[in-house]
Amino acid sequence: MSSEHTTASPAELTIHPVARPLRGTARVPGDKSISHRVLILGALADGPTVVRGWLPAADCLATLRCVRALGVRVDVSPDDPTSLTVHGVGAEDLQEPDDVLDCDGSGTTMRLLCGLLAGRPFFSVLTGREALRRRPMRRVAEPLRLMGATVLGRHEGAYAPLAIRGGLLEGIEYPMPVASAQVKSALLLAGLQAGGTTTIHQPGPARDHTERLLKAMGAPLHLEGDNIVRVRRPDTPLRPLGTPETPFLVPGDFSSAAFLLVAGLLVPESDLVVLDVGVNPTRTGALEILRSMGADITVEHRRHAQVEPIANVRVRASRLQATHVGGEVVVRAIDEFPIIAVAATQAHGSTVVRDAAELRVKETDRIANVARELNKMGARVEPRPDGFVVHGPTPLHGAEVESHGDHRLAMALAIAALIAEGTTTIRGADVIADSFPSFTETLSILTDTGRKA
Repeated sequence: MSSEHTTASPAELTIHPVARPLRGTARVPGDKSISHRVLILGALADGPTVVRGWLPAADCLATLRCVRALGVRVDVSPDDPTSLTVHGVGAEDLQEPDDVLDCDGSGTTMRLLCGLLAGRPFFSVLTGREALRRRPMRRVAEPLRLMGATVLGRHEGAYAPLAIRGGLLEGIEYPMPVASAQVKSALLLAGLQAGGTTTIHQPGPARDHTERLLKAMGAPLHLEGDNIVRVRRPDTPLRPLGTPETPFLVPGDFSSAAFLLVAGLLVPESDLVVLDVGVNPTRTGALEILRSMGADITVEHRRHAQVEPIANVRVRASRLQATHVGGEVVVRAIDEFPIIAVAATQAHGSTVVRDAAELRVKETDRIANVARELNKMGARVEPRPDGFVVHGPTPLHGAEVESHGDHRLAMALAIAALIAEGTTTIRGADVIADSFPSFTETLSILTDTGRKA
């Protein structure tokens, strides 16, 4: 999309349809999930962790501010905001914060910090913007209480603000009701500080970034099959993840790449390669879903960047067919359903998504609002209690649409606007900075005669 295709104010994005294919190569920002974790785990290390490719987006910046408020020095390069050094102090030397910890809009920040703070013998309070204060927190508060932490919040700990007084934890055996990487990571962080062993049974696959990083740091963490994780307090200090000689490299975020991949599928004659994308199998459910729809997507030059697999992902414009989505793949694609819905508007037949009730409690009710906003553009999306049905293909037209404070919905609507007739204006588009600050610039470059993004 060249500059003639978009205009933007801090809270509004106007997009015109593109007249030419997406060509060339692109990069996406560093993985958001991993960027949160390297800050928190780096704080627990014995010494500095050097990181490259970190994501300087709003959600991760909230974690950065909170970690600093706990007495951890984090140096960000003045020349490159994606390069930083976390001067780890270990759990024992974390400090009681002087003020409330503001998690902004980041559920990952709040839930992981709950686990970290549950093991510290001081008082802390976590809060955030209104949308975050509506997200469910009982799922993390209850198991932390079982371990011995005091966790208070609105409606018996169901919602933030949360007040935590931690310390003197004991390990538990906990069957998670819902597969959640955030809850699992919180319990692992608490388990590192607890007496005995903490055993977590997960009902299905969830992101395993925390486990990979902790094992690289030398934590006493053990996996049994795909669904059981055990952790205990380490006998020796945790190793830093990256050094000045060998920095820790954050791979490109697959969730961000998914928007470009769907754009490449839908814009005629497109042929696009997204470079150095994290392809951890607990994150690539959307890739499987799109391929089941007939998407021409190939994963090339697979390799490992330290603890995570990465690859280049090539996409070519494709004729899509409807599919049915449910079961374990939903967890591995949970952040990509807004853009999967956009792809489904151009697929032949009725695409059915089920077992995805978790979408109701994300940054917004993604089931209701994806349907509401895409239907304004001419789509035929039927919301259901645990998912949606999309009938296609339907021609899309420009409209005034809302982000509802959801960065992924805002970006999905922007991709839909590329193939819509007429102008689309997205209100509240400033939330895109929560995860992909360079989104509009990247799209503009890709439609400008194939220059590299």
